[in-house]
Amino acid sequence: MPVKPSIVGIDRPDRLRDALIAAQYIAGDELSTAAYLALALGKPLLLEGAPGVGKTEAAKAIASVLGRRLVRLQCFEGIDAASALYEWNYTRQMLAIRQAGDDYINIYDDQFLLQRPMLEALRSPDDCVLLIDEIDRSDQEFEAFLLEFLSDFAISIPETGTVRAVRPPVVVLTSNRTRDLHEALRRRCVYHWIDYPDIHLESRIVMARASTVAQATAAAVAGAVAKLRTEPLAKPPGVAETVEWAEAATLLHDQGATWPEAFRRAIGVALKDHDDLDFLEGRLDSFMPQEAA
Repeated sequence: MPVKPSIVGIDRPDRLRDALIAAQYIAGDELSTAAYLALALGKPLLLEGAPGVGKTEAAKAIASVLGRRLVRLQCFEGIDAASALYEWNYTRQMLAIRQAGDDYINIYDDQFLLQRPMLEALRSPDDCVLLIDEIDRSDQEFEAFLLEFLSDFAISIPETGTVRAVRPPVVVLTSNRTRDLHEALRRRCVYHWIDYPDIHLESRIVMARASTVAQATAAAVAGAVAKLRTEPLAKPPGVAETVEWAEAATLLHDQGATWPEAFRRAIGVALKDHDDLDFLEGRLDSFMPQEAA
């Protein structure tokens, strides 16, 4: 099957992996293969995993590699079509009617249309990546609406007509798996589960993202975070917290703190839940890296 024009120059999974790494997203072979197949087959990419494993960052990196603008729809409980597509600015419409007096005015002109992310992606003059973030936070009704949207990449605006994408956007969906998604949506996508990285990979991520952190510090922090994630925490630290903890401890160490002290004082960068800190109280020092240089 020929590679679609949207990924000319990235005609194999390993080349996409290398391009993602160059964009500072350390992707393994499985993720780069899933992303490559989604692009090559013109299918949405569905990324599932725990919060903080890098799903949203993967979508951003894909957009960067493709040279496309990222359009993000953040899902939430109760999201509906109006929140995702468009709304009319009724206040401006009413004001325009009063100002026009007896003159005719088209209150359904584009100037009165409030574009939401999905309509913005359809009408984008340039190719874009549409990120539908945390789809699991929506309900099944919205999921059914999304399925229809992905089938045609078109929407009907009753007052003005149908808007259809000239070139459909690349679509990435993310889910924290707080609920099961409908099978019909899963079948439409190329699926990949993103797990927490192993210690070696996570230390590489720290080194790629934090220029001030030494390699030994990155490895020590990655090991400590791996131990923390074995505990039944309400909010285990994600990859971003690992990077920030390494940066914060390095800053404090450069200001004179010892390594154990620097890690201990910077713990609020890694653990951000009071109950988790209470749960680990008395044992927290055992999770602190002792050597970082």
